[in-house]
Amino acid sequence: MRVIQRKYLSQLTFMPKLFPVNCYLVEEGESITLVDAALPYGAAGISKAIEDSGKRLTRIVLTHAHEDHVGALDRLKVRYPEAKVYISKRDARVLAGDRTLQADEPQTKIRGSVPKAIKTRPDILVHEGDSIGSLLVIGTPGHTPGSISLLDTRTRALLAGDSFHTRGGLTVTGHLRWIFPFPAMATWNKEAALASASKLADYQPTLLATGHGEMLTDPAEEMRKALIAAKHQMKMDQGN
Repeated sequence: MRVIQRKYLSQLTFMPKLFPVNCYLVEEGESITLVDAALPYGAAGISKAIEDSGKRLTRIVLTHAHEDHVGALDRLKVRYPEAKVYISKRDARVLAGDRTLQADEPQTKIRGSVPKAIKTRPDILVHEGDSIGSLLVIGTPGHTPGSISLLDTRTRALLAGDSFHTRGGLTVTGHLRWIFPFPAMATWNKEAALASASKLADYQPTLLATGHGEMLTDPAEEMRKALIAAKHQMKMDQGN
């Protein structure tokens, strides 16, 4: 596991050269928040990073319910039973293994690896505009129906989950690029994903931290280019 720190934020990366899977520790005074829970085998590495921080884990926030973001959740909850688990109200259903769609949602199939045996149930269901410590919740449906992103209001660092990825270059999640196609292949609705990515760009983050790939400092120009590329691909797809 690789660890990179930027101010209050530490990126924990598993398989950084092959298939990077990221989760994050956010320092909050004497406590710490874990954002996402990687794959099941990552529990030991995440626990070590928490212990090395010298701070108490009080929150586990899930940006969405795909298995590579919730895999170690059960093991971590056993080790840190007092840590509250947060997820959006909508993706709490996906976390429970429910792939059904609501009547008001685009009727495209929920894709990606949805957990089948996660026992942990969330303690707190979040919505757009909620605060989790220093983190502002931003609703960013698209990759899953209930995906969220988190803006650190102290630094304007943006934890975007899988709304973007930076593996092989900054990319909107619904934009299929063969250099790293997996987030696009696991995206529920690419139109919603594009709208959410555009929404995130409006926050003008100072740092972009995604579920897959390196952190990106001063990402505004790269986000703009990624949005243009995604819009172009969508027009091409619609033209076919």
